[in-house]
This record gives sequence, structure tokens and C-alpha cells, in this order.
Amino acid sequence: MSVTGGCQCGAVRFCLEGELGEASICHCRMCQKATGGLFGPYIEAPFDALIWTRGQPKRFQSSNKVRRGFCGDCGTPLTFEFGERHVSLAIGALDRPAAVRLKEQLGSPAQLPCFDDLASLPVHAADEPRAAAHLASIVSYQHPDHDTEDWRV
Repeated sequence: MSVTGGCQCGAVRFCLEGELGEASICHCRMCQKATGGLFGPYIEAPFDALIWTRGQPKRFQSSNKVRRGFCGDCGTPLTFEFGERHVSLAIGALDRPAAVRLKEQLGSPAQLPCFDDLASLPVHAADEPRAAAHLASIVSYQHPDHDTEDWRV
């Protein structure tokens, strides 16, 4: 199985030949800060099968146990690295994140109270006139979800 992904701007891309492991979300405060979100979504990957095909992530040692890889140009979170041989990939950095099925939640004592309300919040359909007009006006400068010859494309 071939898995590809990369950052938002395209400066850093990766490929992985092999099966991904379990996917989880972590509610701990470090994952919240590292992603700027409500939680950190990660999927385990075989360390030796991960190849950086364009650029290299910068890394931040967020604790005595964990380094976090990210794009030095756009800031996209890319990895959660535990020790020297364990790596998990940020699910949102995958080219096909919808293929991932979450298996568990970690760090739940730090879960933000609003997390429980997510499923009950109103959903604004993309085809509603106001939403459709807004979405039609957006011009994305984000790198596409596939490899390209030039990362600036």
C-alpha cells in the first residue's frame, strides 16, 4: 500500500510503502497546542518505510519523549515522533485523510468541554446560497493532494 501526503504549501512531501497502524486523536494539551486545534489526530506509520520525497520537516522537541515535525515554511503539523523508532503522521497531512478510521481517543482528561457538543451543532450545507457564494469566491493557494513536479504549483 502506498500512502502519500505533505504540507499545505507543498515544500515538504512524504511517501510511505506499507500498512499504516492505528489512528487516534489525542486531547492532551501538548497536542492541542501543536495542532492549534481541539485535539491532535495521528496515525501510526512504520518508521523505516517513511520517505521524505520533497524537503524535510523541521522538528520541535515538545517533551522529553516526543518530537513533532512540521513544515518550516507554512507550519503544517506533519509528525509525532516518540523516541528514535516510532512515528505517527498527522492525519490531515495525508493526501487521502478520509480513508482513515479512528480507533481510540487519548489524553481525555484534557478534552475540551466543547468536544462533546460537536455532533449536535448545526451543519451548514455547502449548497446553501450564502455558503455556496462564499465557497465560490475562494481561490486556494494550497498545494494539491498529490505529488507535483514543482512544489510551488
